[in-house]
Amino acid sequence: MKRFTEMKVVVMAGGPGSERLVSLASGRAVLEALRPGCAAVELLELHGREFELPSGTDLVFNVIHGTFGEDGELQLELERRGVPYTGAGVASSRLAFNKIASKERFLERGVLVAHHEVIPADPDLASPIGFPCVVKPPCEGSSVGVHILEEAAGWRAAVEDAGCYGASLMVEEYVKGKELTVGILGDEALPVIHIQPQDGFYDINNKYPWLNQKGSTQYFCPADLPESVSEAVRQEALKAHRALGVEIYSRVDLLLDDATGRIVVLEVNTIPGMTSSSLLPKAARAVGIEFDQLCARIAQDSLSLRGLIS
Repeated sequence: MKRFTEMKVVVMAGGPGSERLVSLASGRAVLEALRPGCAAVELLELHGREFELPSGTDLVFNVIHGTFGEDGELQLELERRGVPYTGAGVASSRLAFNKIASKERFLERGVLVAHHEVIPADPDLASPIGFPCVVKPPCEGSSVGVHILEEAAGWRAAVEDAGCYGASLMVEEYVKGKELTVGILGDEALPVIHIQPQDGFYDINNKYPWLNQKGSTQYFCPADLPESVSEAVRQEALKAHRALGVEIYSRVDLLLDDATGRIVVLEVNTIPGMTSSSLLPKAARAVGIEFDQLCARIAQDSLSLRGLIS
């Protein structure tokens, strides 16, 4: 049995989805973080779903966000080839990636969520829950295709846009409150991060201002919350992670209702951003885990889960 220091790790990034450029940034960061601790490490940039692994690959470190990397497809193909990979497996990836399916599981397991309805992507239909509401495609990340609607005037345009990403849509109760996220590493909930966009909500521009030279966000880690509230948020995040059966690590997005203090789980991200300034690494750093240590731990824990190192 090889030691991790003797292994060849291939960092997979890019892919066919809308988060391709973000994935490449994550890939380059992970590549540099792993270099000192592995016998060999290289970046494999995917443009579509076809790929050829370098000879002697011992582990794929998957940082393909969204389509193909986060939806279970890549995991299934790697298992077919007998190649170990980092993070969530096929079933948990599929479940977490689909907002409709994951919301059903949350409800089954008693995870706190906002009221929602699922409708066909038909702009001639009325909002099933009135306004304000949030319109979401079920299988996109980084808030792609998400619209917050205060009134009916923007309904048609929102449904048409979100409908570009799938035949069904989720229409969700709008909860006005603090946007929070909690990294999960192993079976530990990391410190809560408060996400505060300078304008609007935490969409792709506010998440990644460098992509389009738009948006800006402040991050507070740990979040300035009463200890009892912070602990309740962390426990709800861990409950959501466990409800979906996610392996190794994730990042759970939540809201804290300004009016009532209610905690609402939005989604579980199984391939969160992995640049040195991304949210999971920020939370890990707050408890003394530096970025290179985080990447090595994810890799080693993934190998250990599959019985490939002790």
